[in-house]
Amino acid sequence: MSLLPDIRSPHDLKQIPRDELPALALEMRQRLIDCVAETGGHIGASLGVVELAIALLYAFDSPTDRIVWDVGHQAYAWKLLTGRNTGFPTLRQTGGISGFLKRSESAHDQFGAGHAGTAMSAALGMATARDLRGESHKVVAVVGDGALTCGLSYEGMNNAGHSNRDIILVVNDNGMSISPNVGAISKTLGGIVASPVTNRLREHIKTWTLRLGRVFGPEVVEFARNLEESAKNLFSEGMLFEELGFRYFGPIDGHDLRKLIDTFNFVRPMTGPRVIHVLTEKGKGFALAEANKEKWHGLAAYDPVTGEARKKASGPPTWTQVFGEALAELGALYPELVAITAAMPSGTGTSIFQKRWPERFFDVGIAEGHAVTFAGGLATQGIQPVCAIYSTFLQRAYDNVIHDIAVQQLPVMFCMDRAGLVGEDGQTHMGLYDIAYMLAVPGMTVTAPKDGNELVGLLKTALAQPTGPFCTRYPRDKAPADPLPVAEVEPVPYGTWEVLREGKDIAILAVGTMVLPSLAAARQLEAEGIDCAVVNCRYLKPLDAGLLAVLAQQHRTLVTVEEGTIVNGFGAYLSETLQTTHPEVRVIALGVPDRLIDQAPRAEQLETFGLTAGGIARRLRALHSEESVEAR
Repeated sequence: MSLLPDIRSPHDLKQIPRDELPALALEMRQRLIDCVAETGGHIGASLGVVELAIALLYAFDSPTDRIVWDVGHQAYAWKLLTGRNTGFPTLRQTGGISGFLKRSESAHDQFGAGHAGTAMSAALGMATARDLRGESHKVVAVVGDGALTCGLSYEGMNNAGHSNRDIILVVNDNGMSISPNVGAISKTLGGIVASPVTNRLREHIKTWTLRLGRVFGPEVVEFARNLEESAKNLFSEGMLFEELGFRYFGPIDGHDLRKLIDTFNFVRPMTGPRVIHVLTEKGKGFALAEANKEKWHGLAAYDPVTGEARKKASGPPTWTQVFGEALAELGALYPELVAITAAMPSGTGTSIFQKRWPERFFDVGIAEGHAVTFAGGLATQGIQPVCAIYSTFLQRAYDNVIHDIAVQQLPVMFCMDRAGLVGEDGQTHMGLYDIAYMLAVPGMTVTAPKDGNELVGLLKTALAQPTGPFCTRYPRDKAPADPLPVAEVEPVPYGTWEVLREGKDIAILAVGTMVLPSLAAARQLEAEGIDCAVVNCRYLKPLDAGLLAVLAQQHRTLVTVEEGTIVNGFGAYLSETLQTTHPEVRVIALGVPDRLIDQAPRAEQLETFGLTAGGIARRLRALHSEESVEAR
């Protein structure tokens, strides 16, 4: 008998006898595999927490008890059990279920999460608010899938551990984020699994010290306690957490529902900070995902039997592939070149560099701020660091970019993948703000290539002229065409634009991915008698002052087109510049409006905001008509 269809809320789940819960877990895994095969998504982490989600809802009272999940992509099983099973086939689709936690979607999503490391701080805020109001519900932070490589998690733990507040931290330890976890914390947690003898040793020492106190009287009790603490610190797998002020429980098999529920029921009535360490396997129950955890972290729609993508890759390589392969080739030309990423070697394409130059590759985990400052330290010693970080994740290191790189004018190159509209990952992953935030950084060179050749050329320029911070951006998409071999690509002359089409009516100043659609739009309008110039503004900062002056003299209207927010974007920057030099010139900025963007296919998002050839042509046609009326 099927159990999952009858679960519309946690209340329904609690009606299921405990001995039937393993059967429910099997159903849920099959549901996840089947649905994500159609929609794509982050399947691996969610398969690993099926039992954990069941046990949390069985032992706690959501939404009265606040269950705060970190890294929202591990919460698909949570969604199935909290009223979203029927709508789950719409996962990551237009108007459908979000691929991440979203407060507006469900009362059980206590805190929106797309980036890692937020749960501990948010949960402490909720626990503090509860105490200020004199309430008594429980607050649980579920931290895992690499979030413990994120510094913010430790800031929250440090504050929570010595607050004496009633708060529970569940560590979902699967040894992975997207790629395998790195660093000392990962090794510490991994050592717990390898050394179960430590827990028994601690208990033996505790028994021995208590007997010592009874034999020699109360004056030895304090000594015995100190000895027990020393033993705890030396041998206990909970040493890290207990030093931070948490009472430690575990490790627990995260796929043993009986143990999970019993542990939660035992720990729930206690007070004070406590941690439950749960061991899970990413991709659990799906052989393909278990065998290749990194690949199956998240992917497009697939055949659940073979694992092959439903849409076969064809045509040109992705921007990510172009970057990764070029970086690996450039490693041979520049022996001081190193690549740095933050838990995303495959996602950024730096895994290609890693295979060829492993000693010059650094995955620092989910620690973007550290990645940037680490790069700065390398740069002070003559190394040429390339930081490859998604646009949306680099936001987390903005202070480091300014304080540690720009202020010191260090030659660090930032390569921002997933810039612009990212499609089905939705609001938290949109790379719409990097143009605006990088333009604001003094001394930062800001660039955007129109195609793969120009991306390689900009990489060469940055490496050949390491005079200060340099950034470039490119989308989650296929490149427009196959690039030339790296050796045949010339560096892009610094600070220059490229006139691709002359025209007397309107000048289109296009950025990056908008260059080719702007050219296509100009061709459409030419047939209607509207003559548009098209300029490839591959350097957003510095501007090509000489060419800009010529364009301002020849055109009454300049139209900028960028795949990013128009608030403080390239158009705004250009407008501010021209106000002082050519106040008579009108600047019209086309881009993404000031709003949060929900999930939808990237092509659909581009169409929605008029960032296609047809959309650009429509806007220019209307603008030209308006100007023609004014001229009369």
